[in-house]
Amino acid sequence: MEGNWFAVAALFSWPVVVFVLLTRTEVSQALLWAVLGGQLLLPAGSALKLSMIPQLDKASLPSLAVLLACILSGRLKSANPWRPGLVDVLLFVFVLSPLITAMLNGDVIPLPNGVLPSVGLYDGLSSVISQCVVVIPFVLGRSILTTERSTEQIFRCFAVAGLLYSLPMLFEIRMSPQLQAWIYGFMPGEFYQEARDGTFRPTVFMGHGLIAAFFAMTCAVASCVLWRVRATVKGVEAGPLTVYLTSMLVLTKSFGAILYALFLIPLIRLCSTRVQFRVATVLAAVVLIYPAARTLDIIPTQLIDETIRSVNPERADSLQTRFDNEHRLVDRAMERPLFGWGRYGRSRLHSETSGRDDSITDGRWVITIGQYGIVGFIAEFGLLAITVFRAGSSARYAASQQEAALLAGLSLIVAVNLVELIPNSALLPWTWLLAGALVGRAESLRVSARQRRRTTSMQPMFTPLGDRSSNPSKVAFDRPSPR
Repeated sequence: MEGNWFAVAALFSWPVVVFVLLTRTEVSQALLWAVLGGQLLLPAGSALKLSMIPQLDKASLPSLAVLLACILSGRLKSANPWRPGLVDVLLFVFVLSPLITAMLNGDVIPLPNGVLPSVGLYDGLSSVISQCVVVIPFVLGRSILTTERSTEQIFRCFAVAGLLYSLPMLFEIRMSPQLQAWIYGFMPGEFYQEARDGTFRPTVFMGHGLIAAFFAMTCAVASCVLWRVRATVKGVEAGPLTVYLTSMLVLTKSFGAILYALFLIPLIRLCSTRVQFRVATVLAAVVLIYPAARTLDIIPTQLIDETIRSVNPERADSLQTRFDNEHRLVDRAMERPLFGWGRYGRSRLHSETSGRDDSITDGRWVITIGQYGIVGFIAEFGLLAITVFRAGSSARYAASQQEAALLAGLSLIVAVNLVELIPNSALLPWTWLLAGALVGRAESLRVSARQRRRTTSMQPMFTPLGDRSSNPSKVAFDRPSPR
C-alpha cells in the first residue's frame, strides 16, 4: 500500500465520515457526498488488497461504506416497486459474465520470456465480487435518488463541489500538481504528463489531469442546468457561477473536456428539452455501435487524422497511435469474441521476440471487449446507455418544465460520460451513481404515471377545457420564456 500513515488513516476513516453524513443529512445528500467526496479527497493509487476481496481504495471504499451504512440504519428503501426488466437483465449479466469468461480461459499463453497464467474459478469468483462492488453506486442511485428534489440535489452537489475544489486546482495550476505528494506522501502518476504550455494541469487527489478536467467540465455543465431552471446555489446566482466554473475548466487545458463544455453549455441554454433528450440518445447510441464500426473499419480514421493534423500535428500523431493500437487490440479480442480473454493481460499484445507488453490501451471499450468480450461490453455499456434511453422515453411524464430540464441535463451528462469512455478508460463511481439516479428517476416517473392513470380511470370521463394537467408532456417540453 502506497502512501504515508495519513493516506491509510484517510482511507479507513471514510466509513466514519459516511456514517456521520447519514445521521446528520437526508439519505440522498449523504449518498451524493459520500461517493463524490471520496473521489475528490481520498488518495489516488493507495489501496489495501486482501485475498478474494476487491482492493479497498477511493473507488470501492466509499461505495461499500455507504451501502453498509444504509443497511444498518434501515434507510435502504427503494421508492419504486421492483419489476424485473432489461435493466435487471443487464445488471445480472454484468455481474456474472466474468465467471463464464474465467471458465473459458483455462489455458496458459506461452511467451518468449514466460507465460500468461490461466484464469480459473478463483479468479472468476473474485471478478464477480469486484463487479458487485462496482455497481453499488448504480444500485443505490436507482433506489434512493428517485425524486425531482434528489435530481436537483445532484446538480447542486456538483456545483458546490466544483466551487470548493477550484481553490486547490488553482493552486496546482500555478504551483504544479504536488498536493497529493505533500499530504499523502506519493505521486500516483507521471509528473511530466501534467505540464502544459508553461503551466500545469491540476490533479489534486484525482490521480490524473484528465480526470480533474472532466470533473471541472461536469461541474460547469451542472451549474448551467441550474441556470436553465433559474436556481441558486447557496444564494449565488447560477449564471455567474457557470461562467466561473467554465473559466476554471479552460485553465485545466484539457482539449476534450473543453470541447464537451463548448457543446453542452449552449445546448442546455438555447435548445428545448426535447432536443436535449434526442442528442443524449444519439450520443449513447453512437457509443454502443462504435466497437462494431471499428471492427468493420468504417470509422473514417484517415479523415479524422488529416483534419486534426491540419490544426495540431502533435495531437494527430498521438491519435494515430491510438487508432493503430485499437485496431490491433480489436483483432486480438475477436479471437475470443463472446466472453474475452479474462485477466492477467491475456487480451494485450506482446512482442514475439521479447515477450514485452507492447499494448497501449486508452479506451474503456477496447479494454472491456478484450477482457470480457462482446457480452461483457453489452452488459457494461448497455447498462449505462439504457439509462439515457429510459430517461428520454419517460420525459413525457414529467409534471413540469423544470423537472424535464433537470432530467434532460442529467441525461446529457451521463451520455457524455459514455462518450468519454471511447478515448479514455476512467469509469468512476460517480458515473455509475449518475446513471443509477437517471434510471431511478425515469422509473419513478413511469410509476407515477401508472398511478395517475388508475386514478383518472375512476374519475368522470370529461374534464374542463384548458386543463393541462392531463397532458404533462406538453408542459415538460415547452421552451422556457427568456428571463
